[in-house]
Amino acid sequence: MRYSATSVMLPDLDLVEQAALLQKLGYDGIEWRVRRVSDEARAAGYSNWGAHKNDLTPDNFLAHAPTMKQVAAEHGLAIAGIASNAAANDLEQVKLLAEGAAACGAPFLRVGAPRLYDKTVNYHQLYRETVDAYAKALDAVAGTGVKLALEIHGGTIHVSASLAYRLLSEFEPDRVCAIYDPNNMVMDGYETTELALELLGGYVGHCHVGGHRPVERGRDALGTTQWEWIMTPLADSLYSFPRLLSKLKSMHYAGFISVEDFRDLPHELKLREGIAYLRAVEATP
Repeated sequence: MRYSATSVMLPDLDLVEQAALLQKLGYDGIEWRVRRVSDEARAAGYSNWGAHKNDLTPDNFLAHAPTMKQVAAEHGLAIAGIASNAAANDLEQVKLLAEGAAACGAPFLRVGAPRLYDKTVNYHQLYRETVDAYAKALDAVAGTGVKLALEIHGGTIHVSASLAYRLLSEFEPDRVCAIYDPNNMVMDGYETTELALELLGGYVGHCHVGGHRPVERGRDALGTTQWEWIMTPLADSLYSFPRLLSKLKSMHYAGFISVEDFRDLPHELKLREGIAYLRAVEATP
């Protein structure tokens, strides 16, 4: 197995600092964040989903791509993918991202549906919008060799493997892929690990791993238990990562497993703990 980490969780480190930390801890790759940030977010200081010291945007991506490629190579890392947040119908941004991804050698860039699922628009309408938008986005990036990646994620119409597969199966797996994310699915969209991965098959292009579990937070006026989700180490998660690694190994999965840990702890502590656990699981018969 090959392990990477997302730079989304390293907002206060620059390119070299991020790569050096992952190299030190024995990671195989890095998943670099490339996103536009509002002026308000920049003014608020560094944060996971806000401003980053490593200020990569779709607009400067192509210019920074040679440096990204060089920094990764000098630290023995592959570029696992691009953690962008463009919507499929934002063709201008998708084109910029694809050009940069191709230039730095990234195999995929994350591209989302045009709209989230907020219960105000029927699923079937959103599905057709997404398929149409993805078709146009694929035309826009044709010839770059970069796949568009759909992340299984809460608040979308692709919260599970089967819902993601329904969308992706409209296209060939050499053009699109799924980011299999059990960290999201334990909260919304969980399906049996082995069954889900078999269904996705050749569409599995990347994996995210992070820990979540529910804790009881009292009861409402009707006596219904109220639950809250908290972030945990991988070993304490509700999800079974040994099952994930076992199934991926049996499928001869060649992509990356990327650590996403947004707990308020020192970077090195979280990243060291994550890769140590994953390698221990992998080494266990």
